[in-house]
Amino acid sequence: MAVARPSTAVLRHRHRRGGPARPRSRTPLRPRDWRVRTKLAVVLVIPALAFVSVAGLQTSLSVRQATALSDLADQVALGQQVTALVHDLQFERDRMSGELAAMAAAPGGVDPEELAEVLAAAHAPVAETRVAFEAAAAPLRGQPGVGPVIAQAEAALDELALVHAGIEQGWLRQPAVFDGYTRAIEALLVLLRPPSAVEHADVRGYQSLAEVKELHARIRGQVFAIASAGADPAATEILANTRAQRLAARERFRSNATAAQLARFDDVVSGQAVRGSARLEQAALEQAVTGEVKVDPEQWWAAATTELELIREVESVLIAEAYEQVAAGSQQQWRRTGLVTGATVLILLVSLLVPIGIGRSMARSLRQLQQQAMDVARVQLPGLLTRLRGAGAAVPEVGEVAQLTAGGADEVGDVADAFTQVHRSAVELAVEQAVMRRNVNSIVVNLARRSQVLVERQLELLDDLERDETEPGQLRNLFRLDHLATRMRRNNESLLVLTGTDTARTYLRGVPLAAVTLAAIAEIEQYQRVREDVADDLHVAGPAVADLVHLLAELLDNATSFSARDTTVTITGRRLPDPAGALVEISDTGLGMTPAALAEANVLLAAPPVIDVAASERMGLVVVGHLAARHGVRVHLAATRPGVRASVWLPESLLVPAPAVPEPLPSRFSAVAAVGGDSPGRRAVRAEDVLAGTADGRDRGSTWWAVPDGAAAPAVGTATLPARAPAPVVGGVSAGGLPIRVPLAQLPDGQAPGKPSAGWLAADPDPDDVGSTLSRFYGGVRRAESEAEPEEPEEGHGGTEQGST
Repeated sequence: MAVARPSTAVLRHRHRRGGPARPRSRTPLRPRDWRVRTKLAVVLVIPALAFVSVAGLQTSLSVRQATALSDLADQVALGQQVTALVHDLQFERDRMSGELAAMAAAPGGVDPEELAEVLAAAHAPVAETRVAFEAAAAPLRGQPGVGPVIAQAEAALDELALVHAGIEQGWLRQPAVFDGYTRAIEALLVLLRPPSAVEHADVRGYQSLAEVKELHARIRGQVFAIASAGADPAATEILANTRAQRLAARERFRSNATAAQLARFDDVVSGQAVRGSARLEQAALEQAVTGEVKVDPEQWWAAATTELELIREVESVLIAEAYEQVAAGSQQQWRRTGLVTGATVLILLVSLLVPIGIGRSMARSLRQLQQQAMDVARVQLPGLLTRLRGAGAAVPEVGEVAQLTAGGADEVGDVADAFTQVHRSAVELAVEQAVMRRNVNSIVVNLARRSQVLVERQLELLDDLERDETEPGQLRNLFRLDHLATRMRRNNESLLVLTGTDTARTYLRGVPLAAVTLAAIAEIEQYQRVREDVADDLHVAGPAVADLVHLLAELLDNATSFSARDTTVTITGRRLPDPAGALVEISDTGLGMTPAALAEANVLLAAPPVIDVAASERMGLVVVGHLAARHGVRVHLAATRPGVRASVWLPESLLVPAPAVPEPLPSRFSAVAAVGGDSPGRRAVRAEDVLAGTADGRDRGSTWWAVPDGAAAPAVGTATLPARAPAPVVGGVSAGGLPIRVPLAQLPDGQAPGKPSAGWLAADPDPDDVGSTLSRFYGGVRRAESEAEPEEPEEGHGGTEQGST
């Protein structure tokens, strides 16, 4: 096969592609002409230095520190109220614990009235300090780290109401009362250890001292209860554990506190009172181990309370000093943060002037490049491709590719030039593809036309063999060959459809839809399995008959090929009231299709692609899609249980009114069914036979080149099949080896050539006969052109056949 030479348009386009790009002058002082590296340096270096040196480090760090110190100052201020409330709760807890233990050990038991008086006296300071605590905690309830802790502490304080009720009613015992107060105190002490990012030595010191004080208070209450009611092993063990915890807490305090805090604690918490408290505590513990405690409860209470008051004094001073230190640090940090922020803002204002101007210049150039590139990608190239796809034999003229004007002498301009070159290459490729596609289409059309001629000759040869054959088995084989040849002819017509060429089988008058469906059934191999039920009052416009037969034949072929041979395929047709038109449905009970395969097939039917490798792999559906698009027909596949249903919607424009004198239709494919018989003298029925309204068909093609001079028409074996039209009269052979036809020699009534009767001239010619005659004539011309060299004449033929090249 010869290689097609590039067209003139392609050569001109290649010549234009090598043309010079538009010149651009470089101006160093103009920002749009700077290189991208220079622009990025100007845009990024100055802000980066400003943010890294000032904003990124000093401002953010200063703000975080100042905020943390402010939060810590608020929390230390709250700690002053917390320690005051805890001190009063410790007094109430330890006193009530001893009183309950003493009354429980007394012979008369617990006196509710006396307990109520003692509780009221001990609880009065707690109520006052709680009011001050809630007032100080109100501003901090919204803070993420402190708010939930305050809520938990207040909930624990509210639970003390149940403890008070149990004490007054006499049903709550000393250990439970002691534990209830302890839980509330522990919840309050958590507020002294807020989640803060700032580490402060003064704060750590008073936090550790508060733990030491709480353990001292617990020992005061436990020893007071033992001295008042006597010892038991459980209380003695608890006391020993508390003493050990206090020792560990003292060590933590000495490691966390500053030197000044330790000096103040050692100076204040000392003296005779402290030593007396330690001596009584040791004696009480030793006596509790032996089982008999002789320590005076009131003496112990006085000594232990004196020591706790001294610790409370140190605690108050430490908290006050810590608050002053934290508040002063917070104010100083905020002043430093303000100075740093002001300097940062000033630097940023100065450093942003240049980047803003340069950034706007770059953004403008890039935006212009983007707009021009999108215009090429979305408008110019798609429009060119559409023109090239719709072009016929000649490739349309392609204009000059416009140069993109975005950017200056910088990298943006270079990108614009590069994109212009890409655009030119794409246009050149599109033109070359259009030329190649035109050449391929021409090759496919020529091959399909030649194959059509050969298949028509094969069908005519099979007709002769079928009429002369009398043995049923051989006749059946000839019928199978006939159907295979018919399928080959349909494949050739599919190639013509894919290339956008007409199949040359046309009908001028309307044809019943029932005949169209029967003709489609006759086009497939397994026609015996098809059952049709199509309304007789629907007629299809003649120009669409051949394509509709082809479309339905492809769908029927798929239905019979992908279903079992012992099943049937049904085809129905009816008129649709709204929207106007007709619906033809083909249903099978075969393998079916997956939802993904159905969706893909429906996409092919709705938007069939141009001819390519993928189209050839699924040629049936692609051909159906092209035929449907040609006549405005809509085809859709749907899954059934089992099998697939193909629905074909025919628009009203394809339907025509019924003729005044309706033509008789073949009896529900009786003609096609007769093909399976063994009757001699019959031949296979094809689509054109059904559309012609007979079981044997009309003369479908010119056979003047295949009939010997003076030969008569073959005999017909059965009375139901009319004889074929008389063969043309030929008079000798031309110099090229072709028979010479005698014009009008085959006319009836013995009319001499050149002298037709008046009646024959006066009769109105049948449009279908005229179209068939012209089609046969055109087919003969094509075949004659395709024959390259003569072959040996076959037996029984007067002409010489030539093989196609």
